[in-house]
Amino acid sequence: MARPSLKEKIIASGVATLHKRGFAAAGIREITGEAGVPQGCFTNHFRSKEAFAVVVLDRYHQRILAIMDSTLRDQSRQPKERLRAYFVAIAEWLEDAGWRYGCLVGNMSLEVPEHSDVLRRHLTEICRSLTDAFAETVRAAQAAGEVRSDLDADDVGTFLLASWEGAMMRMKVERSPEPINQFKRVLFATVFTDESEWQIPC
Repeated sequence: MARPSLKEKIIASGVATLHKRGFAAAGIREITGEAGVPQGCFTNHFRSKEAFAVVVLDRYHQRILAIMDSTLRDQSRQPKERLRAYFVAIAEWLEDAGWRYGCLVGNMSLEVPEHSDVLRRHLTEICRSLTDAFAETVRAAQAAGEVRSDLDADDVGTFLLASWEGAMMRMKVERSPEPINQFKRVLFATVFTDESEWQIPC
C-alpha cells in the first residue's frame, strides 16, 4: 500500500486538530507537528489557513456522506430505520471521542462566520447538502406512512440538522450522551411516528 503523501498527512492532522481545538486555536505548527512533517510543507500545499480549512471541511463532509450512504440510502431498510441507523452510527463515533468534540461543521459554524465569508459560504453549502439528505429520507418516510404527510419534508430536514447540531453542542458542554438520547427520544416519539397516530378521531 502506498504511503500517504505529505499533503494527505497534513489534511488528516488538520481534521483531527481543528475538530479538537477549533479553527482559531489550531496553529500551523501544531497541525504540521501532529502530521510529522516540516512546517514549510504547509505553504507548499495551501495558500492560507482559510483555504486549508475548506479542504479539511470537505474531508470531514466526505466522512459524513459515507455514513449517510450506508444508512440513509440503505434501501434494505425502511426510511425510519435508516434515520435511526444514521444517528446510532454518529453516536458511536461521538462516544469513541468521549462525547468531547461534537460535529466539526457545527463547531466551525459557531466560530468562523463573522471572520471569513469564504468559510461561511462553504459551511452553508455543506449544511444544505446534509439537510437535503435528511429531507430525501423524510420524503421516503412520508411515502411509507412513517411521517405525517402534512409536514414539509424540507422543513423537517432543516429541523433535523438544526436540532441534531444543538444536541451535539449540549453534549460537548455536558460531556454526556444524554442530550443525544433526548434528541432521539423526542424525534421518534413525535415526527417519526406512524401517521395513524396523528389522526384525530371523529
